[in-house]
Amino acid sequence: MAAVRDHSRTFAEFTYVYPVISRRSGGLSLGINLNPDKRCNFDCVYCEVDRRTPGKAGPVDPDRLRAELFAIVRAAKAGELAGIEKFRDAADWARQIKDLAFSGDGEPTMIPNFAACVQVAADVRRAEGLDDTKLVLITDAAGLDKADVRRGLEILDANNGEIWGKLDAGSEEYYRQVNRSHVRFDRILRNLHATARVRPIVIQSLFLRMHGEAMAPGELDAYCARLSGIVLAGGRIKEVHAYTIARPTPEPWATKLDPAELEAMAARIREQTGLIVRTFP
Repeated sequence: MAAVRDHSRTFAEFTYVYPVISRRSGGLSLGINLNPDKRCNFDCVYCEVDRRTPGKAGPVDPDRLRAELFAIVRAAKAGELAGIEKFRDAADWARQIKDLAFSGDGEPTMIPNFAACVQVAADVRRAEGLDDTKLVLITDAAGLDKADVRRGLEILDANNGEIWGKLDAGSEEYYRQVNRSHVRFDRILRNLHATARVRPIVIQSLFLRMHGEAMAPGELDAYCARLSGIVLAGGRIKEVHAYTIARPTPEPWATKLDPAELEAMAARIREQTGLIVRTFP
């Protein structure tokens, strides 16, 4: 389905908000891009964001975000998005808003006014009567320990919120290879642990081939041990989203797994952790 593959983060004249049909959300997701400047503390080998082209600099304007969210929510409710060409083969999906998702061209928690932006989304959700619509934060987990971010997470908790935290590796070495971040791996793990002890979280993990090689069995075992460690420490993992590359990457040697390979990895994760694992080949 073309609409599922098209995750363009530009829409009309909007700066921050864009509609997509998301497999993981199960329908229409209204993305909130808090990083039009393309700032990120990860440099994942599979990231499709073109960081060679400069982004739009400047602070996030909550008032503009509010206006854009109201406009696109009302357009979706009125059936106007279903008439757009990119949603032609998914018109039924484009009418019901599954979530408002903080996901864009960088890491959402890097901005200084993250909590204020979450409050804007919560206000629009409440004003528009979107009782069944989730607020979702898609994050690499590096900033979950910041005070302003923790305030934002509390707003999420009060508004049908869900946190999707990234974990692509079991070891520091593999983390450095895949995510290429200056943030220490133990900080990512510590933040996931602390966040999951407060509320259930979703773990999102992208598995791929690098230079023709999939994740080694020992690395997958280490990854499973990290998940089990979160649970043993009192954390709650609602489910694991195991997915692979779906769009062109900046590194030609970073390639996707086939569905059977991904499902085999998911089966091993289920066996070793007892967690619910959903696959998105």
